[in-house]
Amino acid sequence: MNGLWTAGWRERVWNDLDRPWDLIVIGGGITGAGILREAGRLGLRGLLVEARDFASGTSSRSSKLVHGGLRYLASLQLRLTAESVHERQRLLRERGGLVEPLQNIIASYGGDRPPKWMMGTALAVYDLLALQWRHQYHPAAEIEKMCPSLNPEGMTGGYSYLDAQTDDARLVLRVLSEAVRAGGTALSYAPVEGLLRDSSGRVHGIQLRDQESGREKEVRSPVVVNASGAWADNLRLHVDAMPRLRRLRGSHFFFPWNKLPLTQAITFLHPVDRRPVFAYRWEGVTILGTTDVDQPGDVPADPRLSPHEIDYLMEAARHAFKPLNLGLGDVQSAISGVRAVVNTNQADPSKESRESVLWDENGLLTVSGGKLTTFRLMARSALHAVRRRLPDRATSKPEPRADSGGAEMRALSARLLGRYGDAAEELVRSAQAGELEPIGDTPSLWAELRWAARSEGVVHLEDLLLRRVRLGLIAPGGGLPLLDRIRSIVQPELAWNDQRWDAEVSAYSRLWKQSYSAGE
Repeated sequence: MNGLWTAGWRERVWNDLDRPWDLIVIGGGITGAGILREAGRLGLRGLLVEARDFASGTSSRSSKLVHGGLRYLASLQLRLTAESVHERQRLLRERGGLVEPLQNIIASYGGDRPPKWMMGTALAVYDLLALQWRHQYHPAAEIEKMCPSLNPEGMTGGYSYLDAQTDDARLVLRVLSEAVRAGGTALSYAPVEGLLRDSSGRVHGIQLRDQESGREKEVRSPVVVNASGAWADNLRLHVDAMPRLRRLRGSHFFFPWNKLPLTQAITFLHPVDRRPVFAYRWEGVTILGTTDVDQPGDVPADPRLSPHEIDYLMEAARHAFKPLNLGLGDVQSAISGVRAVVNTNQADPSKESRESVLWDENGLLTVSGGKLTTFRLMARSALHAVRRRLPDRATSKPEPRADSGGAEMRALSARLLGRYGDAAEELVRSAQAGELEPIGDTPSLWAELRWAARSEGVVHLEDLLLRRVRLGLIAPGGGLPLLDRIRSIVQPELAWNDQRWDAEVSAYSRLWKQSYSAGE
């Protein structure tokens, strides 16, 4: 069976934690997943632990864009942009069906800064870095025809160019599945309670707790990597390190596509602070975002949009798509994620660098910052930084090549192949009558729910509906109106009794209304 986290998987992992590990990775987002995958390619025995569900932090709450960071050119972050466009092209080649091209239009209005000629220059550099020439200028009349929903008042023209998009949580799961197939081990709902340190104070392991049962275990390794994102400074306190990160919250609205019908991405400047804001179609809905504000105090597990962010996003929507008369009641769902950047005390949070950093402090290697697009490069840099503590047998294996498989595999949709890889064929075979049909107006299939419940490490209902199959974002009411049929498919696979099911539904309903609904 291609499923990696089938029935009883957590018990099996916990019983195997006493084995020797070459490295431990703390954090189950895209950075941690990438490190575990690269470690597997080196033949290393790697363990990844995540305090909650895989991808439950920033890596399921991003803008879902795989881009080269066009706006980073303005601050002359040329290396970051160059690396990003090259990795974007790699992901487009190797992750078709999961990472897809995205045609983008930058709409310009009178008084916008930078002016059109400067934007054209930046796009030329952007395309040259990617070794392609895909941008083009369009006068206002053409932009209006290309996107009738856009506000035509004061429009002076714009540019089209090419970037890419993905399902961020599914990308994490795909990379994690490859890591596990390469020999790695990944465990969710296992928070790190402390670090093990030797007599000299150097880190050589972790104190792990099972969030589901409360049991604890000490797990040892000569290498411990802190890839916990917005929570990285909390872990660094255990090695007496001073906080160095700034936590920034980015929030997004999701509109039903019939309320905000876009056939390509639109980027424009917010009427208040002139920050770039975008909107584009994703998984059958339209995303609008993002904010960039400081996250005060502790980082909550499930951040919620502030009233200021709600007003900010609605003002952007009403300004750019004035003909549609959008209101808060048109927003189907919302997400808020917190990302960590190096704190240089910039007055404007958007001016903080997004480049990745590595800090080796008393044996704890922290990798932070960076972008979803460059996760592979960050992983390689992290492993290179600790190479002297890794076994001599660590030698790189060739990158796995995309394999389209036999005729049956090639007949599957690119979407399923991109999300599930080798498991796509078995997912289709496991489907029961009517389960290869879409779920309502979404592109997701009922069979994906069955497969996720059976084989993708679902511990709670929120794992299933928010990250395995994204119904919490793309279905009306977060998928709550669909729960009767969802229950008939997944409850037997999860072996939950009726009491457990009712408790999971109550918890998910509260969570969705609190953190994923824009409200009134």
